[in-house]
Amino acid sequence: MGSGVSDYLERGCVKMRVTDARRLGHLAMAKLAFVTAAALLTGLAAPSPSLTPTHQNLAPFIPTPDDVVDRMLALAKVTRDDVVYDLGCGDGRIPIAAAKKYGARGVGLDIDPTLVETAKSNAKAAGVESLVDFQVQNVLTADVSKATVVTLYLLSSSNQRLRPMLRQQLRPGARIVSHAFSMGRDWPADAIDQFVSARGDEITLYLWKIK
Repeated sequence: MGSGVSDYLERGCVKMRVTDARRLGHLAMAKLAFVTAAALLTGLAAPSPSLTPTHQNLAPFIPTPDDVVDRMLALAKVTRDDVVYDLGCGDGRIPIAAAKKYGARGVGLDIDPTLVETAKSNAKAAGVESLVDFQVQNVLTADVSKATVVTLYLLSSSNQRLRPMLRQQLRPGARIVSHAFSMGRDWPADAIDQFVSARGDEITLYLWKIK
């Protein structure tokens, strides 16, 4: 962009950093083909991903690949004693995977009622509807105090908007895992997992532990 032009882009009522926007565009283009294939392979209902941010304006819905979901849960060291909250849960795959693989309880929050209904259908199809709960909720005003693990696939700017809430509400020992985006330079991750996904994408996961 030329000099004098703001280094932010407007997305609805939230300001999105140029680096976030470019990175998100690359991720979206790389993953469009994956969404349909993943739905066919897993048998989960998967609505077409929207590249327009939802009303909470934190990120568009782009599903996390299943092998990346597995690495996120492994990085957080999820067990059956955990309560996993997914903020911006989309089709519900992260809480569903936590329940199915580890026996953990899961809560998915999303502002989009259609996605929440899809998540509920997917939980029923996976046989874990008794372990997971999906709610229509703006995550910026959510109560996440019962979470022992929080998962995110939002933008860095959105993560930073959530930081005060997460630090205030989460108890010591709680873990936060973010796919692709950090919390900013002044809250460095406690661990970073970098790998190549099953479909050949270079993936970065970030882990924070509440102290």
